[in-house]
Amino acid sequence: MASKRALVILAKGAEEMETVIPTDIMRRAGIKVTVAGLTGKDPVQCSRDVFICPDASLEDARKEGPYDVIVLPGGNLGAQNLSESSAVKDILKDQESRKGLIAAICAGPTALLAHGIGFGSKVTTHPLAKDKMMNGAHYCYSESRVEKDGNILTSRGPGTSFEFGLAIVETLMGKEVAEQELD
Repeated sequence: MASKRALVILAKGAEEMETVIPTDIMRRAGIKVTVAGLTGKDPVQCSRDVFICPDASLEDARKEGPYDVIVLPGGNLGAQNLSESSAVKDILKDQESRKGLIAAICAGPTALLAHGIGFGSKVTTHPLAKDKMMNGAHYCYSESRVEKDGNILTSRGPGTSFEFGLAIVETLMGKEVAEQELD
């Protein structure tokens, strides 16, 4: 079986825990993860002034696609940067058309709204992003810590980063693999 592949899109202002914890969990499970810098390969300043070095630029990472999952970390500025990117829109539209998994956490789901992805899906977000997500009848809101509806997987925030990462692993690799990552 070919190994599963994940693309984590890292934008300036991303939330550190929501980037690193799911990336770590997926890598421990044997998923090949590429952390791609939205604006290039330079270190990215995150929401708490931690700098994360991407594996590749988004432009280069796109050429290696398609991926089994596209992951959108939150952070208000990070989500805004993802929402304003035409490259992110193209990647998400392609992923959605292939029925590939799209996973977004915290304010990250607002990028789904901005790019018209997953309309009709049941989603969860950080409580402060709820009003923005529910402005219009595009989604059904869930108070769950992690919500999976079809190929859209969403989660609430930094405190749910472990559950979010494990839900991605379970979806791609199965429940047994996800449970092994808990030990």
